[in-house]
Amino acid sequence: MIKFIKAQPVLVTAFLLAAATMFAVPPDAEYAGYINRTVLIQLFSLMTAVAGLRSIGIFEKVTDLLLDKAGTLRRLGQIFVLICFFSSMLVTNDVALLTFIPLTIIALGKADRRTMILTIVLETAAANLGSMLTPVGNPQNLFIYDNYKLTAWVFIRTMAPAGLLSLIMLMLLTLLLPKDKCTISEHKTTQTDIAPLIGYSALFIVCLLTVFRLIPDLVCLIAAAACAMIFDRRLLTKIDYPLLATFVCFFVFVGNIARMTAVSDFFSGIMSGRELLVSAALSQVISNVPAAVMLSGFTRSGTQLLLGVNIGGLGTVIASLASLISFQFYRRSEGADTVRYMAVFSAVNFGMLIVLLAMQEMIIRL
Repeated sequence: MIKFIKAQPVLVTAFLLAAATMFAVPPDAEYAGYINRTVLIQLFSLMTAVAGLRSIGIFEKVTDLLLDKAGTLRRLGQIFVLICFFSSMLVTNDVALLTFIPLTIIALGKADRRTMILTIVLETAAANLGSMLTPVGNPQNLFIYDNYKLTAWVFIRTMAPAGLLSLIMLMLLTLLLPKDKCTISEHKTTQTDIAPLIGYSALFIVCLLTVFRLIPDLVCLIAAAACAMIFDRRLLTKIDYPLLATFVCFFVFVGNIARMTAVSDFFSGIMSGRELLVSAALSQVISNVPAAVMLSGFTRSGTQLLLGVNIGGLGTVIASLASLISFQFYRRSEGADTVRYMAVFSAVNFGMLIVLLAMQEMIIRL
């Protein structure tokens, strides 16, 4: 039990919050209306498609092609940062980090600790910031996009300024990396089977069409299940079921809170006109995915909530749980200096968080 709590602290917290509210609002027929089925199906299907593409080594092959041009540690770091930034828009921030952080540790195995730490920290920020630019980039985007019925144009228009400034800051920070010559370590890649590649790619396209409401969610779910059964049933074991369960628990929690007049009025009061700052601040404590679900019941400003929880993914290491992926990989690497890592991580993340929040506040006031 203790091991499970340590492994899934957000799920456990979400479950306890949902259970606590059930004493005040006993289960009834309205509970069924709490659950956003479309978001759960989209997440499940997207995770299946990405797990399939990752299982056939497609990301490593793309990386090999790009790294072939790297000559210095700085350029290598810039390549990894750009890969994480742009790939996270489609494969989500956690998948980008799961794929490219191990490759970074291998490639920089002979570099000094400071170079590796800064590179990994910038990759982590890049994945979190790049993922905010598309509805499929991370779970909170999928939820907000569907919950507030945003259009693709409104979504892109809202996130573009923060995304552009983020990319500029990231590339400026890569100038801190040394220009020393680098030697890229070799890693084995296997030949990719064409049939699974076509199948997983087709499923990914179906997921995108479902997100943009061009295909019914049930069709997407059937396609995901069929794809896994045909090509690799083990994909069904690689789905992040705790994340899906966390969403369900927060749906119940938020639904019950909304039916408690006093509590609902309190949250609505502190959120009014402060969606950006409140959502960014709450993300620092409980991470941005549950913050998005929790606060969605108390504001009609989906765009400000969208900005707040995405920018709020910067800051503490738990503000975006994807950041923990990078930290765990680095912590297990040879010669890891976790104190230095956290110092660099905090400096970069809080610095960018302050700049982005200040910019968005200026935009709001214009």
